[in-house]
This record gives sequence, C-alpha cells and structure tokens, in this order.
Amino acid sequence: MKRAKKKIFADFIAQRGLKSTKQRDIILDSFLSSDRHLSIEELYLKLRAKHSNIGYATVYRTLKLFAEAGIAREMEFGDGQTRYEHVVEGEHHDHLVCTRCGSIEEFENQTIEDLQTQVAADRGFLIERHRLELYGVCGKCRS
Repeated sequence: MKRAKKKIFADFIAQRGLKSTKQRDIILDSFLSSDRHLSIEELYLKLRAKHSNIGYATVYRTLKLFAEAGIAREMEFGDGQTRYEHVVEGEHHDHLVCTRCGSIEEFENQTIEDLQTQVAADRGFLIERHRLELYGVCGKCRS
C-alpha cells in the first residue's frame, strides 16, 4: 500500500510540474506510517523531533497536496482542527468521536450501510458518497 501511494503522489507531483523534494518524501513516509487521524500540528510535532528543517507551512502545504492527489482525506470532527486520514480505494468506514478526550475510532457495520442504501432507494435518491460520525463519550472516559 505504501509503495502504491508513493507512486500516486509522485505521478501527481510530476503532472503538476512540481518538484519531488526530500521534505515531501519525509512527510509522506511519516503520514503513511501513522494509523491515526493526524492534524497538521500533530504531524508537524512528530516530524520536528528528527527533522527540524521541516517547517509548519511545509507540512500544511504537503498535506493539502496529499488530499488533492487522493491519498489523504481532510476530516473535521467539530473541534476546529482539520485532520487527515489515509484514503484506501474501495474501503469505507465511519467514525466514533469522543467529545471528552478527542479520540477517534473507525468502525465498519454492514447493517448500517445496507440501511442507508435502502433509505436512499426508498426515496429515489442515489448516494454518491457519505460520512457517518457518532459523537459521544468513549469507554475510557466513561470509566
């Protein structure tokens, strides 16, 4: 998966006439190695420890490029921060968002997917895309 996404990004950069840079490669590796929904700030702080020459603006612009290239998706969970998650072709998941600690858990449920499809079909509606986010308090915070 990593190799395919790197190829997609390299092709995207070339098509746009942009330079392939070491900094973009480092940011891409770090983003792809994360299994979390990262904010710009979180990724910047993660990178800063080893790569002090990578600035916040570079991380910001590079994440925007990842989204344009289709390898990342911008997500907003009501806390004022844009987060980025990996895009996996053909995969769909939804989110549980804790309103206390901010944790985000992905889940898949075929019954929910089938119900959404049925509700849309009953109304003659064709779904192009959708997003389900459930907000509440996670098990750790409830303990």
